[in-house]
Amino acid sequence: RSTMAADGGRWVGLAVDFSEGSRAALQWAADNLLRAGDNLLLLHVLKDPDYEQGETLLWEASGSPLIPLSEFSHPSIAKKYGVKPDAETLDMLNTIAKQKEVAVVSKVLFGDPREKLCQAIHDMPISSLVIGSRGLGKLKRLVLLGSVSDYVVNNAACPVTVVKPPVD
Repeated sequence: RSTMAADGGRWVGLAVDFSEGSRAALQWAADNLLRAGDNLLLLHVLKDPDYEQGETLLWEASGSPLIPLSEFSHPSIAKKYGVKPDAETLDMLNTIAKQKEVAVVSKVLFGDPREKLCQAIHDMPISSLVIGSRGLGKLKRLVLLGSVSDYVVNNAACPVTVVKPPVD
């Protein structure tokens, strides 16, 4: 924890799954939370990792090392960790990093998104987390054994902002 906090600047977490909901959360964070000098930590959780990828087994417990945005954008690095970032999200991240003067790094986690996001918040100096909501009704959330955002809001060790998807 101390080495990450020592470089100055706040650490803001953003749960990403490269969906419309996580892009809305990214835009909200850029418009309302991020400021120059901040560090934006993208947390991407693979629920069903590909165990044929050697890195998956190596990083299963702790998650990947921190991956700078410039590397995360590279297809070979994304493939190495089993993630599939979309061009729209990468474009938004690059624009926000330049305009807001924030450092963007990613961490890939493996397992249950609810538990892994809370573990990452506990293990790293995240001052707040922004997470998108899929916009499911209460009944659907119950059927799905509780949403990730509901779980994280109730169990995270930092403030959590849930951003609803845009209404068309």
